[in-house]
Amino acid sequence: MVAETRSPLKGKPLRLPGQSVQEERDRLINDVASEWILFSAFAIAFALFEWYRWVMNVPPSPWLLTGVAAIVVGIAVFKVRRLLPRLRALRQAAEGERAVGQYLEGLREQGYRVFHDLVGDDFNVDHVLVGPTGVYTVETKTWSKPKSGKSELVHDQEGIKVLGREPDRDPVVQALAQAQWVQRLLLESTGKKVFVRPVVAFPGWFVTRTTGANRDVWVLEPKALPAFLEKEQARLADEDVKLCAYHLSRAIRAREALTEKR
Repeated sequence: MVAETRSPLKGKPLRLPGQSVQEERDRLINDVASEWILFSAFAIAFALFEWYRWVMNVPPSPWLLTGVAAIVVGIAVFKVRRLLPRLRALRQAAEGERAVGQYLEGLREQGYRVFHDLVGDDFNVDHVLVGPTGVYTVETKTWSKPKSGKSELVHDQEGIKVLGREPDRDPVVQALAQAQWVQRLLLESTGKKVFVRPVVAFPGWFVTRTTGANRDVWVLEPKALPAFLEKEQARLADEDVKLCAYHLSRAIRAREALTEKR
């Protein structure tokens, strides 16, 4: 009789940068694209089999199944081609979150704790920093840039403009909501009201902040974050940093377990 075993790990590892995006991309590939590819394979197999029977002079005629196969393959190609832009966008988003996450890891040397992919209700917070100057939520936007010309993004009193245009969804509003959610989460778990600064990171973009822009939200290229942090005064004692980091790690694992049960 083989003795029962269990994992030596007390808890699951914390989530990785871009994990929610990668999970969504995998879901599209596994649940949608692969389904139609499989249907196409079966349809082609049936058609080939019927052609074999026809060549070997064994009835019936293959034309009916060939027509069915052509229809199924046509639908599959249509469905998969519609998925491709979404899959490319998700891949770009995942790569951006990983790049920003790897950059944020360097802040550990300055006393910051770094968490990735904190899952909420129908949303996720890409990254959370906890350190001497406070708590920060970081929303990564890996938006495509023009092939030529200046890639400038403007943060003004009306929000964010990309190449002079307002995006469909304002990342500033999104970042503010995420920061408030993390603030409530910490208040409920620690009993302390901690100020949480929302940050929107645009990898590879030149960000200009004008007079009147919301100063409570940092909109920046990730490499500019250390300079912003250096200007901040210390807000959290070492024990408060440890307390917030501990409760955030617990929240991440608890939500991971809840997601698995669904």
